[in-house]
Amino acid sequence: MKIALLTRNPKLYSHQRIISAAQERGHEIVPIDYLRCTMNISSRRPELRFMGEKLEGFDVVIPRIAASHTFYGLAVLRQLEMMGVYPLNESVAIGRSRDKLRALQLLARDGVGLPVTAFANSTGSTDDILQMVGGAPVVIKLLEGTQGIGVVLGETHKSAKSVIEAFHGAQINILVQEFIKEAEGHDIRAFVVGRKIVATMERAGPEGEFRSNLHRGGSATKAELSAAEKTAALKACKSMGLNVAGVDMLRSKRGPVVMEVNSSPGLEGIEQATGRDVARDIISFLEKNAKPNKTKTRGKG
Repeated sequence: MKIALLTRNPKLYSHQRIISAAQERGHEIVPIDYLRCTMNISSRRPELRFMGEKLEGFDVVIPRIAASHTFYGLAVLRQLEMMGVYPLNESVAIGRSRDKLRALQLLARDGVGLPVTAFANSTGSTDDILQMVGGAPVVIKLLEGTQGIGVVLGETHKSAKSVIEAFHGAQINILVQEFIKEAEGHDIRAFVVGRKIVATMERAGPEGEFRSNLHRGGSATKAELSAAEKTAALKACKSMGLNVAGVDMLRSKRGPVVMEVNSSPGLEGIEQATGRDVARDIISFLEKNAKPNKTKTRGKG
């Protein structure tokens, strides 16, 4: 196969692993900086150029689009889809997962366990929002935040109300969620490839930190999932329509609750914690399932 790897930085661990896994299995893989692509949007003749050269002859595209460049990255991915290139994850599925509010609404529709979450436009609703999620402490999240950035713990009613009103005053969209105290700063990531969980890890935040992101100094160890956690992870992935995803969950008293479905999950933490060759799993999935010129949008909403 000839594979396009959409990435701004091919030197990152995850991208080096994907490149190596593809080459080891005899495939040609070409890193492409999607922000340097230009599109010719013509009827029946879609065209994509990179540094002035036509991009053609690709069988598969692996999108590794940064959250900060979602809009343009997805436009490039859609162009490749129009050209008949098979996507590891489709543009519409990535778009669902990147929109936190929409993702939660779709997960809720499909019966996936979630933390109680509130969303409102008016600062006059702050007391109602806090009551809706069970009162302080609460977790306040920017809709556009990633890797734990833009996530604040409102420990008291007064402090939570102040943070919410400050964000609303700055016209910044936020979600307010119940704080799952029993998780104790730990979460679970299930790495799903093609409707199969290939690796799982438990992440723990540093002392005094309620966020468990590895980018914020957290640590990771191999984990075993319960039947309920496996079901939740697979259902969440299916709800988004993703072939490959990292599903982040908390262990609550009422069972697993899904926090996020990541469409471009990093490989370093999960491979080092579990010893699993996840990059090889991804390439193997493409070998078995990639059907160029037969792109089909999955899921609804």
